[in-house]
Amino acid sequence: MRMKLSTPFSLIAKGMYRMSAIVLASIIITACSGDTLKYQDLPVDQLYIEAQKYMDQKQYRYSAVAFDEVERQHPYSVWARRAQLMSAYSYYMSNEYEDAILAAERFLLLHPGNANAPYARYLVALSYYEQIADVRRDQNNTEQALSAFEQIVRLHPSSNYAKDARIKIELTNDHLAGKEMEIGRFYQTTGELFAAIGRFNNVVKSYETTSHAPEALHRITEAYLALGIVMEAEKSASVLALNYPNSDWNRYSSELLQKHRN
Repeated sequence: MRMKLSTPFSLIAKGMYRMSAIVLASIIITACSGDTLKYQDLPVDQLYIEAQKYMDQKQYRYSAVAFDEVERQHPYSVWARRAQLMSAYSYYMSNEYEDAILAAERFLLLHPGNANAPYARYLVALSYYEQIADVRRDQNNTEQALSAFEQIVRLHPSSNYAKDARIKIELTNDHLAGKEMEIGRFYQTTGELFAAIGRFNNVVKSYETTSHAPEALHRITEAYLALGIVMEAEKSASVLALNYPNSDWNRYSSELLQKHRN
């Protein structure tokens, strides 16, 4: 599910090289052989530059730690706010999604009105989105991703991220509908038909625009016929025929009802 995500704001890399050192940092994290890190004293702007170098080299785990160090050493400097979001991006790129979410949400907590708030929210949403599991597993990350994307659309409807958020809202809804269908089918195979109908109805009511709605209506028809409640079966079949007349599921329901009548 990974899409190409650019760094938060290119002006960071541009502006910082021109800025002079204003405070001495006590520590800079630099990579040496293997996974070992050593420390040396450097000015704060150089500390930030070194973190940026790791990012440019795609050593995202190192850059995340180095950006964290910028904020830790200089929490009230102009560098700290920039480093927070760059750290979140670095964690995201190193697939450490929980750390990326924590870093981005901390940035939003401290700087809710910042111009880069839409990016931070988008980073949170993507971090949840890329942890979505298949429909047989818990869908907490799917629900969190959906909530985060909806927040982007609501708070930043004209931002560069809203268009992609709207697309991913559709995809996450389809995934959640798939989970409901999976559970409904399980109940249907075990003979718990009213429980199955409840799940299928959830799809029809809450996820009617997803690809699963036609099958849900057909499964409702199946379940009601199995229970001998023909009137309800015909109702769901009618809704299916009205909304999805050319679907295979409509044909299946029509054939099933015809077979029942005969």
